[in-house]
Amino acid sequence: MNEFIRSVLLLLVLLNPFLVIVYLIDVVQKLDNRQFQRVLIRAGLISCVAFCCFAVVGDKIFSDVLQIRFASFQLFGGIVFLLIGLQFVFRGPTAIEILRGESKHIAGAIAMPVLIGPGTISASVVIGKRNDILISCTAIVVATVLCILVLILLKYLHDVIRQKREELIERYFDLAGRITALFVGSVAIEMIMAGVKTWLNLHWS
Repeated sequence: MNEFIRSVLLLLVLLNPFLVIVYLIDVVQKLDNRQFQRVLIRAGLISCVAFCCFAVVGDKIFSDVLQIRFASFQLFGGIVFLLIGLQFVFRGPTAIEILRGESKHIAGAIAMPVLIGPGTISASVVIGKRNDILISCTAIVVATVLCILVLILLKYLHDVIRQKREELIERYFDLAGRITALFVGSVAIEMIMAGVKTWLNLHWS
């Protein structure tokens, strides 16, 4: 049971709904509660399926199926995160709208790259190694559902507060988005360095 809770917390910390809500501020402002919930549920389902696949198959999906090294995935994922961080620095939270693309694909765009990223995929692989298949998939579903529920709650709070303090909310999210960029950029550099280290170990060890 302790391992199950650890697995749930590992993925939930990386999903981080308090960070995701900053990424989704334009969606939060444009959609009503019902539309927002539908989009999030679809994105959550897509994410759950992807995470469970990585938990079941493990890192063999990279070496055996995709014929690439996990280090390459880390490097590319780090570069993607770095670009997101730079966009946030110069454009604020609206940067993620450009990276997501057209709104008609919004559920898939929220799933990737907002929920499904190098960090959460790596966590899914780790969860799959720690537990058997059923427990791993259950932990992933629980973590994803908790993330979605927190996002729905934050959307509700945003709508209530925005009616009275709209300017304050706008300033908060703009500032939070730019501060978030520092975190995202730091994670990106760590991923790139981890990928380089893994690649060097493979070739020089």
